[in-house]
Amino acid sequence: MSNPLPIRIVGIDLGTTNSLIAVAKDGVPQILADPETGETLLPSVVFFPADGSAPLVGTPAKAHLLTDPARTVYSAKRLMGKGYADAQGEAANLSYALSPDRADVATIKLGDLGENQITAPEVAAHILRTLKDRAEAVLGEPVSKAVITVPAYFNDAQRQATKDAGEIAGLEVVRIVNEPTAASLAYGLQNKKSATIAVYDLGGGTFDVSLLRLEEGVFDVLATGGDTHLGGDDFDDALANHLLMGMNEAAPPAELRAAFRVAAEGAKRHLSDALKFDTHIHLPNGDTAVQTVTRETFESLIAPLIERTLAPCRTALKDAGLTAADIDEVVLVGGSTRVPAVRDAVAKLFGKAPHTGVNPDEVVALGAAVQADILASGRTDLLLLDVTPLSLGIETAGGATEKLLFRNAKIPSSAKEEFTTSVDGQTVVLLHVVQGEREMAADNRSLARIELRGIAPMPAGLPQIEVTFFLDMNGILRVSATEKRSGAQTDVRVKPTYGLADGEVRRMVRESFVNADADFKARMLADMGNEADAAIAGATKLLTGYGDAIATAERETVEAALSRLQAVRNTATDHAQVREAMDALDNAGRGLAEVAMSSVARSIVGGKTLDEARRVLDERLKEARPDDGG
Repeated sequence: MSNPLPIRIVGIDLGTTNSLIAVAKDGVPQILADPETGETLLPSVVFFPADGSAPLVGTPAKAHLLTDPARTVYSAKRLMGKGYADAQGEAANLSYALSPDRADVATIKLGDLGENQITAPEVAAHILRTLKDRAEAVLGEPVSKAVITVPAYFNDAQRQATKDAGEIAGLEVVRIVNEPTAASLAYGLQNKKSATIAVYDLGGGTFDVSLLRLEEGVFDVLATGGDTHLGGDDFDDALANHLLMGMNEAAPPAELRAAFRVAAEGAKRHLSDALKFDTHIHLPNGDTAVQTVTRETFESLIAPLIERTLAPCRTALKDAGLTAADIDEVVLVGGSTRVPAVRDAVAKLFGKAPHTGVNPDEVVALGAAVQADILASGRTDLLLLDVTPLSLGIETAGGATEKLLFRNAKIPSSAKEEFTTSVDGQTVVLLHVVQGEREMAADNRSLARIELRGIAPMPAGLPQIEVTFFLDMNGILRVSATEKRSGAQTDVRVKPTYGLADGEVRRMVRESFVNADADFKARMLADMGNEADAAIAGATKLLTGYGDAIATAERETVEAALSRLQAVRNTATDHAQVREAMDALDNAGRGLAEVAMSSVARSIVGGKTLDEARRVLDERLKEARPDDGG
């Protein structure tokens, strides 16, 4: 009996402006076109009819951008993984409205009355389902598994939202792959023995740059950068706003903005080949407005946007320890890289002409198909080693962040760290998982709060809590925690609440550099505060138990030093002030500590060997020192 054929896995580029699906046949990736129209690009637009009939997806839906913009959803990818508040920056440029009814997920109101609502992952699911149907029609077989690409700078919430969309569409998402990494496969660069590659990916709504090292079939991502709110849509908006100014429309209605946006997109495409273009704008009242736009004007409007793409490129080079001269190949991805000004800027930055031989709209989907073929066939001659864009860690006592997995760590990846308690008799520990580059947890993004229950009551500092982070191939985090003495444990997949402010990933990285000095001082102060708390608790215990055994003057000196440390602990702005007060208390309390140790020794030494006495004494002192092991 022959072995069954492996289940085919498709590759999908779920784009902001257009989406595509591809499959590898005999190892060669190819885009699957609509069998009826022959179109390979599926516009990422969905129209929801008022009568409740089936939504229209793609080109048929685009026709309703002008006639019923409130029910025609585009650029849903920009809303993926965001909450209502986070998505407000998008609202001004959308012809449809967002609903405040749900804070955790950006929800779209369909129609002026908003009688129906839908979330961004549900919109994406309609696009994915249409692509799935296309593939099944072309291949003549069921399609149930897919590799879906996302921008390298998509955070956990956005990646999870993408997986949710796939599940809604009836697809098992077997792998989430970063778009620039997939693109390198489509260009056939794996055929080189070794090379350092820069992938510049400017799509409709997002920008990514990835630096990869290819060595003997292994693609190793060295560094990533990008902007989750920058793309060709912003080019369209800049030109649309310029055209609207010519109509003296300060606050245009949604229908008029939609008309100018469609005209701006067309002008952008023509100006990639021509030096000027006459835009014919079909107004809602039936009139037609004509405005002439030159390439020079268009390039001046988008120049600040292009410059915004170059800053992450420079940062990625710095993170990887490279210069532009170290880059062997430059790859362009995304339809927006057709703009001549973009290609010129990239060539100038890296000092070499970029590759333009593969259709930039199709390259990501083709690469996804290559990765899908690797997974389906079990091939081992190619390996993708992606990285995580932001550090992952745990909030510790005092509000500091203890990083377990650092930015640009290879995925999959894991890390372990041991923590303990700060309160006597603590039976529950709250683990606050955060993502970001800042030293204090409050300045980073909260991912999840996990409770570890069932810890046996012990003095502070004695529990041994081992926390393990595992980042899977999709960049999604699993956290496990075990208290070694009692055996209490928990294991959860971190599924973050949707919602991330615009550009927050980029802001996190930038602020980590800008605030590095202040963050270090805050971290030192927090750590010193933890030590001070332990010293205060220890001195208070000793004074209560043995204060009457020392001279009154000496006791008053210790009490004064203790009061001084308590005051400084709550008001100090520099860790050195706390250290100074702790040293003063240590010096003042030496006599008290000696009396306490002598008293404990006398009470336990009778009838015991010296070794036994020392062992018991050590155990008693551990109980008296809450900072031990902390």
